[in-house]
Amino acid sequence: MKRMRPGRRTLISRRQLLVGAGMAAGGVVLASRASWPPSCRGVFGVSDALTFATHRALLSPDTLAREFGRDMITRNFPVLGTADPEDARYQQLRAGGFADWRLPVDGLVSHPVELSLAFLKSLPSRTQVTQQSCEEGWSAIGEWTGVQLSRVLHEVGAAPQARYVVFETVDGWWDSLDMADALHPQTLLAYGMNGGDLPVPHGAPVRLRVERQLGYKSLKFLSKMTLTDRVDNIRDGTGSASYVDGFAWYAGI
Repeated sequence: MKRMRPGRRTLISRRQLLVGAGMAAGGVVLASRASWPPSCRGVFGVSDALTFATHRALLSPDTLAREFGRDMITRNFPVLGTADPEDARYQQLRAGGFADWRLPVDGLVSHPVELSLAFLKSLPSRTQVTQQSCEEGWSAIGEWTGVQLSRVLHEVGAAPQARYVVFETVDGWWDSLDMADALHPQTLLAYGMNGGDLPVPHGAPVRLRVERQLGYKSLKFLSKMTLTDRVDNIRDGTGSASYVDGFAWYAGI
């Protein structure tokens, strides 16, 4: 009988553990269609669902993305997407220093409101130095200051049945988070970058920061938030404008 090397036995054991965890998590997802990511369609959708379920099974809800010292901040942090929206109303608000800017929050909330930049800045703030990982293969480190999305959801009275937060932007993008990521302590409505106000090319006056997902989930130029119990009835039902370009709704890293 051929003897197996000890290292080989350990490798198989680890592989079996990971596969077993993935299958167990996948079983939970497959058991309840309502738990699938919104973009879960066809063969690739099942892959997205298994990735989503495995992450949820292996990571604590409060597991933090790595944070860095300020000496690690990337000079010339890359600008992705729109650098300066052509929207006339946005340009008017920008000329006024965003004093009249408002972020409507509606849907499954006790208090539908329009949040001003001044109000967001009056709430307890969080500053974090984190790495943005881009789907194109690069990464960069920046310092972000803002209010935790969880705090805002508390202020507006998020309903218990709310399962998603849908975001819209000035430049026409939209996306959504489930409540696990919306309530994560590092998920911010950021209004500051690297010690100053958030620059326009990076989404001024307020952008989303979702540190446990790839960069395309951190939308710039926020214009509206809606809490809902489902997203399959919103636009194309995929939960994200990025889905048509081949990106998964869940981009956990």
